[in-house]
Amino acid sequence: MEHKAKSIRPFIGAKDYKQSRSFYRNLNFKETVLSFNMSYFEADGLGFYLQDYYTKDWIDNTMVFMEVDNVNRYYNELTALDLPFKYDGVKLSPIRLQPWGKECYLHDPSGILWHFGEFNTP
Repeated sequence: MEHKAKSIRPFIGAKDYKQSRSFYRNLNFKETVLSFNMSYFEADGLGFYLQDYYTKDWIDNTMVFMEVDNVNRYYNELTALDLPFKYDGVKLSPIRLQPWGKECYLHDPSGILWHFGEFNTP
């Protein structure tokens, strides 16, 4: 099978849709409203769909990994946004070294866990 994919766009939910939309705009994702209960968020050709839909078990088990070019810079920029102060439930965890590289973690207002990682270069 030959994949000629152009993107992968996961669907994620939101406990408070309005708050989550604001959160992702604060992260500098560009929002395209698709309907009253769904938006597409995009940055640098990567994106995801945010739905006004919440099921605790689903949200509590949703993780998204985003590779970044420099996790130290990205973490510093996340810290400067002061998201845990602006949004209830948001948690930013410090950078952790992994055998494959390094990453930091960010829980969105609904509890979705984002991994921002940088792979080791050979």
